[in-house]
Amino acid sequence: MRVAVVGGTGPFGTALAVRLREAGAVPVIGSRDRVRAASIAAELGVEGAANDAAVRAAELVVLAVNADAALDTARELRDVIGATPVLSVASELRFTEGGVLPSPEAASLAERMQDELEGPVLAGLHSLAAASLGAKEPPDEDAFICGDDRDAKELALELVSGLVSGRALDAGPLKSARALEGLTAVIVNLNKRYRAHAGIRVTGIS
Repeated sequence: MRVAVVGGTGPFGTALAVRLREAGAVPVIGSRDRVRAASIAAELGVEGAANDAAVRAAELVVLAVNADAALDTARELRDVIGATPVLSVASELRFTEGGVLPSPEAASLAERMQDELEGPVLAGLHSLAAASLGAKEPPDEDAFICGDDRDAKELALELVSGLVSGRALDAGPLKSARALEGLTAVIVNLNKRYRAHAGIRVTGIS
């Protein structure tokens, strides 16, 4: 599967690209800076291109840019993305003295992204940290995907199943993205409190 990782030069994007390559996919790191994308991609043993070129030939687009740039990037790439499924992995967080909080927005970032794009938007990987993805072995945790398009969700679940040693789990409709994005705040708080790289495993599912 050919996967465009938009925002692929950041810590999460590079870790994801390597894990995708090891899982048998064909990741293409995308960036606004084509030269930077090509340089980092060469170091990782994957392909690199400008965002629009990376997206054009992809079967799935992973939008791995920072949350504050996610919607603008989706708008910029709307025409070239077309009907291609998009996986949104970003979470809007608020950093306060009392801890990290989820976004106060009523709709998730993924739901707002769906309003901007023609094709189906999925949300997932919010409980996976860049450090965990970038480790030598696949993370010993489950990964969650939610969305409204059945075929796109199956595509994403198949892909994500190769990224973790746990399971890729269907977390329901796109409205569930509000919970998944909020879960990132919980994970960050746990990591800060216990100086760890926390992950999630769901019990009771065979």
